[in-house]
Amino acid sequence: MQIGILYGISLGTGDPELITVKGLRLLQKVSVVAFPTGLGSKLGIAEQIASPWLKANQQKLALHFPYVQDEAVLQQAWQEAAKRVWQHLKLGHDVAFVCEGDISFYSTFTYLAQTLVELHPEAVIERVPGVCSPMAAAAEVGMPITVRSDRLVVLPALYTVQELEAVLEWADVVVLMKVSSVYDRVWQVLQQRDLLDRAWVVERATFPDRLIYTDLRDRPSLKLSYFSLLVVSVKQSLRSQ
Repeated sequence: MQIGILYGISLGTGDPELITVKGLRLLQKVSVVAFPTGLGSKLGIAEQIASPWLKANQQKLALHFPYVQDEAVLQQAWQEAAKRVWQHLKLGHDVAFVCEGDISFYSTFTYLAQTLVELHPEAVIERVPGVCSPMAAAAEVGMPITVRSDRLVVLPALYTVQELEAVLEWADVVVLMKVSSVYDRVWQVLQQRDLLDRAWVVERATFPDRLIYTDLRDRPSLKLSYFSLLVVSVKQSLRSQ
């Protein structure tokens, strides 16, 4: 029996209509739809975004990916998820793993796919790109993320806030992902460089409850959710339209 295909399908950042035509076609074609499980009794973000497009006869497969930095715990979770997905693939069933944003941009799917191939080298994997959060945030604010020869840097703020000073020396535009836990430290750096009036925070981009904060000079202590990012125009003023 031919094994099934694992599709990594990008859903975009929140608005269900940001899925691509190809992504939607494949999503509705597969018999099994996998996604990260939500916290507690809540639906996960990816499941929420995909729900309007799912069919009643499709099987849902919730996979547990803990929000921790312990490598051993993460490895165990990835292997368990890969084993559960393989149970369907080996029977010839195609599986779509849906992910908010883009499937290759700081995505859980990367670890699932790598682990699956390590366990089963014969696995067939296809990836469908989509809208990632920096692009969605720029659209929400109404500004170009780059123009002409701008140098764009994207940093996962949680892990690299100490590198921000160095990056601000040469980058034209900086995007800080998952900025919530280090926002106060980032604010101080931007204040020292007089960049607060050229910085924007977008929280839950393209969701109905999204929030946008402009001109951060009077916002030193924002309480932000996990899905928040900050954009700063270092070398030029990219004003919103």
